[in-house]
Amino acid sequence: MRRPLLGRRAGLGVVVGLALGLTVSCTVGPSDRPSLVIAGNAPKSASTAGTTPSGRPSTLPPLERPSDQISWSDCSADTRQRIGDPAPPANLSFQCGRVIAPLDPSADQSGNDDGVVRLSLLKVGSGPTPLVVVNDLDGLPGTLYAARLAAELPASFLKTFSLIGLDRRGTGGSDGVHCVPQADRDQIAGYDPADTNLDDLLTASRDASQQCVLDMDTRSAALNTINSAADLELLRGQLGLTRLDAIGHGEGSRVLTTYSDAYPGKVGRFVLDGAPDPQLNTSDTAQAQADSAEATFNAFAQDCVNRGNCPLGTNARGALTALVSQIRQTPLSTSDGSQVDVGEALQAVRTGLADHSEWPALASAIAAARTGDASGLAALVAPVVLGSDFDPPRLDAELVSGCNDETDRLAPAQVSAAITAWGKKDPLFGAAYAQQMLWCAAWPVPDQKVPAPAAVGAPPILVLSTANDPVTPQAGTQKVASELAGGVLVSWQGSGHGALGVSACATTAATGFLANATVPQNPTSCPP
Repeated sequence: MRRPLLGRRAGLGVVVGLALGLTVSCTVGPSDRPSLVIAGNAPKSASTAGTTPSGRPSTLPPLERPSDQISWSDCSADTRQRIGDPAPPANLSFQCGRVIAPLDPSADQSGNDDGVVRLSLLKVGSGPTPLVVVNDLDGLPGTLYAARLAAELPASFLKTFSLIGLDRRGTGGSDGVHCVPQADRDQIAGYDPADTNLDDLLTASRDASQQCVLDMDTRSAALNTINSAADLELLRGQLGLTRLDAIGHGEGSRVLTTYSDAYPGKVGRFVLDGAPDPQLNTSDTAQAQADSAEATFNAFAQDCVNRGNCPLGTNARGALTALVSQIRQTPLSTSDGSQVDVGEALQAVRTGLADHSEWPALASAIAAARTGDASGLAALVAPVVLGSDFDPPRLDAELVSGCNDETDRLAPAQVSAAITAWGKKDPLFGAAYAQQMLWCAAWPVPDQKVPAPAAVGAPPILVLSTANDPVTPQAGTQKVASELAGGVLVSWQGSGHGALGVSACATTAATGFLANATVPQNPTSCPP
């Protein structure tokens, strides 16, 4: 039996505080690097008229100043408490709202309280135009991500737009899923990735699936990307918009591409900051993530050396490998008596790698763990396994919604073989990504598959890729840009999950696209 990760809940504010504290200062500003390294077609502006030969609009729709129907109330104090320390900039205030969506948008469920989803919203910024923000399933809830993004974008941008963070159905405050028994959650997250005997993991995954289906009943099948896209259409109407303007981060971009295919005439100005390749099967997706995570760790190691006084010395890879061996002998303990196993430690590292601004804190957390202090790693992985008083554990929504989107089911023997092979190719993370493919083994196969992106009839859509992205690898994001009828690609040669608010060059391109209808040259390359 695997030992539990933590004996009691840890506050999400610790993790979010680390992230905000390290990113608030990373605002977009002047750089002595070239702002855009460009190759491709000439840029288009809002003055360009007409349509393409395929009938796709060649310009971006105008911004709107709607009067929405949502009842907003100030929630600045509660939001700041939810975010934790250090606090977001004092000039930011927050308003909260809620929209009621049908559980099954394709069915008539009027008058049935059990047939609805209560979607949680957060507004930040004083601009008249709503800009909806959608995040990954396994990342910050959309409301918190919007609050964080507001701290990273230019202040002038928030005079044009109000960011509307949306907690996707089943996450955060949108009837957040909390159905996996804690013992199963600990087993799934803590399983040693190098272990090719998957009996206990399969048992935990099967029990987690059964408990979620029993607990949620018909609601379990309603949490998916297709229904989340329908939620956006409902939100567009509630906001009083003719067309929806939105930002999708990582896997959240898939909600926007799905929306674009279903409602191309309702698309306004869309930015996809990292997007998964929907053409890949489960195995290819996981292997691409493993490859990219390995490359991201190499970039992290070099960054640590470049910063000077790296707590991991000149061999960060060796330090992490030694830590993993150390934990296999004796799981780490925290000050409250909780324990961190190999699986949680590697999950914590993967979480830290996704946010470039957290890299100094990640380096310190790994170094501290080498001396027996697991608090840094435990804080990074706590939102996944434990959640907080404000938000449920992210693993639950990732299991339910992720498996509802995934049509492939791999047998344990296939996963075991992948653990061995990928562990040799990507020694740090290959086995962990391979093992995760077993999570959906016992989950019912969905009836609908997420469509491949096309967005025929939609305006130009800006796609940002990141060279070393451990969550949405660059190759997949670039493929999405090429498959969208109006895809425009900006590639950042940097590292971490997403470029918006991190790369000054990519942020300038995105804010110009959204605020000024300036379409960058396609493709555009941004320096690291």
